[in-house]
Amino acid sequence: MLTHATPPLQGVPMTVSALKIRQSPALAPVLDRLEHGGNLEQATEWFGVPAGGWLDLSTGINPVAYTAQGAPPTECWRRLPEAGRETLLAAARRYYGAASLIAAAGSQAIIQALPQLWRAALTVGVLAPSYAEHAAAWRNGGHTVRLLHGAAVDAVALAQLDVLVVVNPNNPTARLWPVEQLLAWRDALAAHGGWLVVDEAFMDPQPEQSVLRAQNLTHIVALRSLGKFFGLAGARVGFAAGDLQLLNHLDQRLGPWRVAGPAQWVAEQALSDSNWQREQRRALPDDSARLGALLQMFGLEPSGATALFQWVESSQAAAWRNALARQGVWVRLFEEHNGLRFGLPGCEAQWARLMDALIAAQAERGVA
Repeated sequence: MLTHATPPLQGVPMTVSALKIRQSPALAPVLDRLEHGGNLEQATEWFGVPAGGWLDLSTGINPVAYTAQGAPPTECWRRLPEAGRETLLAAARRYYGAASLIAAAGSQAIIQALPQLWRAALTVGVLAPSYAEHAAAWRNGGHTVRLLHGAAVDAVALAQLDVLVVVNPNNPTARLWPVEQLLAWRDALAAHGGWLVVDEAFMDPQPEQSVLRAQNLTHIVALRSLGKFFGLAGARVGFAAGDLQLLNHLDQRLGPWRVAGPAQWVAEQALSDSNWQREQRRALPDDSARLGALLQMFGLEPSGATALFQWVESSQAAAWRNALARQGVWVRLFEEHNGLRFGLPGCEAQWARLMDALIAAQAERGVA
């Protein structure tokens, strides 16, 4: 447990002690990469559809990406990305309503860095199923990972954990935990020096549900990303917000110049454009509801949804994925959970193509 870690550094609470970089006598073995959406090269290899011939609905990324006004100034390319850092952070603080945050090259960089802050091995609970990189990063960091389901997060389980990781709303099931529940878990963990990590990559359409709205963020770190709601996955911009002392250690771990200058420039615009944000918060839930209704027409009853994707559990999930792939429509299969994640089409032509693919896939499978 954290309370038995190395004695604390001067002036640093026990819960952020032993934050020195882990020293290993040899390189760890390289593990297989986890599967993610957007893997069109793999889809092409499997199903033979040309790389440019796919309708990719596998990622849950907003198909109407934010478009910056103009091109990044030349200085963004020529100089190290230090000048725009403070203005980006100021825009992020306003947007997220968080007093303390740091930027990174996407929230994935934060996911991989967090487990490295502790030298002592921790016991980490991850609410499952969820984004698989969390469990992998903590395991690769030398910690013990316990996969938990909602009903298993009780006082006994929390007392045995140093860290609890929650993806909220969850990816892929879309389950949303209320802030009050998250804070109750945080309080139980903090009582013995533990931490709550909340990945809010899909939270932007409903910011009122964010844990960052809480007044007290001690023993909490929340992850945010510009990849989903803003559709800027390629920019690789993410943030960690919450407990100031932990953020200071994480900031040092991530190092300087972590977000490229042009990405900072675009991200600052996106975070400051309240009109675009308001329009997307209006349009995305409508599009998601439309997608859910379309899937129901073909017997694919969604069991969860966010504004950016629909989650369908079906014993025929693999057959549906394969049949749709033969029509050039790529959706994400979670084979272990018999689930499919459908992202949003981005225009009427894509909606029509999805409809045609569903009709053809249904006919191929002989479903009435």
